[in-house]
Amino acid sequence: FKVETIGDCYLCVTGLPEPQPDHAIIMAKFSKECMSKMRDLTRQLEVSLGPETSELAMRFGLHSGPVTAGVLRGEKSRFQLFGDTVNFASRMESTGQRNRFQASQA
Repeated sequence: FKVETIGDCYLCVTGLPEPQPDHAIIMAKFSKECMSKMRDLTRQLEVSLGPETSELAMRFGLHSGPVTAGVLRGEKSRFQLFGDTVNFASRMESTGQRNRFQASQA
């Protein structure tokens, strides 16, 4: 997996640098596990911090396609992903519903 942040979102990819034929299944299972862990955590926080923590939620946007990767130099060099696939996945997430998966047909 490669994980990076885009604003307040996480971007996770698989199949880098070597393609994986089952990349979509890997990411769907990963997303499902994240959702399950989030539900458990929210329940625990609700007990210890109060009912307002039940408003915490996640959204998932799943998309498949090519990306360009590179190292950005600056104060802190970092590996970053670029391209239409990254932008499309970000839009899938941002337009999705809370606690739901939204997947493209790609």
